[in-house]
Amino acid sequence: MNANGSLLELLTRSETFKTYERAYTEATGMPLTLRPVNTWQLPFHGMRREGPFCAVMAEKSRTCAACLQLQEKLTQDAIHKAATRTCAYGLCETAVPVKLGPQTIGFLQTGQVLRQPPTEASFQRAIEQAASRGVDIDNAAAKLAFFRTPVVTQKKLDAVAGLLAIFADHLAMKSNQLVVQTAHAELPIIAKAKQFIRDHYTESLSLGQVSSNVNTSRFYFCKQFRKATGVSFTEFVARTRVEKSRGFLLNRNLRISEIAFAAGFQSLTHFSRMFKRIMGETPTEYRGRLPAIA
Repeated sequence: MNANGSLLELLTRSETFKTYERAYTEATGMPLTLRPVNTWQLPFHGMRREGPFCAVMAEKSRTCAACLQLQEKLTQDAIHKAATRTCAYGLCETAVPVKLGPQTIGFLQTGQVLRQPPTEASFQRAIEQAASRGVDIDNAAAKLAFFRTPVVTQKKLDAVAGLLAIFADHLAMKSNQLVVQTAHAELPIIAKAKQFIRDHYTESLSLGQVSSNVNTSRFYFCKQFRKATGVSFTEFVARTRVEKSRGFLLNRNLRISEIAFAAGFQSLTHFSRMFKRIMGETPTEYRGRLPAIA
């Protein structure tokens, strides 16, 4: 498994995702999964709240192939922003990218719903689509499953995409935290240094100041810190400050210059440059794609 796959697995097992997934499925009646960018599996098969009609179709290999083709197209559409695709049977799925900096590492995906109530005519079209793939669904069980498919309006789907975008951003923050953490037990000086940085990120931090705080030489501290976190001291401080600024950016009442200084940056220019380098977009672009929180 590559690094992104391992990171996504950690996110899926996290209490953050589990709690949100439970709340989301109870509130919407739709399934939710966190899936890799590249996958050859049906994203919801066997999951809680899997669509009844999709569960029936998943048992048929030829319709599975058609669904996997849809997943590939949805991946392409959603690599940078939320996207929705409708399958040949009229059911739609929505995917929202989860990013680590500028890179999309996975998708929050939901759906398996109809945008209009099922009718005899729409089921007949589904029968014809299946028949064109050599699959017979002209039976009572398939019809019952089709008519039990949840119906969600376009307005509600748009609202759901907005909620998932906020959650995707929270997962991105957690991804950033995981990147700068070691998978092994930390030396006490590293744990103490990281906590000191998080407690004092709004202040002017120097390598000498932090190494002195943990009672070790600058050379030894610098070497051990990079070994433990995988990044330099300067990079860790920058990522910590950018991570803090992302929460502030949801509040449209705060000017970007105010956020820059609140996050510990000494100038707006430096903040904008570091934010874009780490996140792959400017603070203004980042703020513009998320719903506002007063």
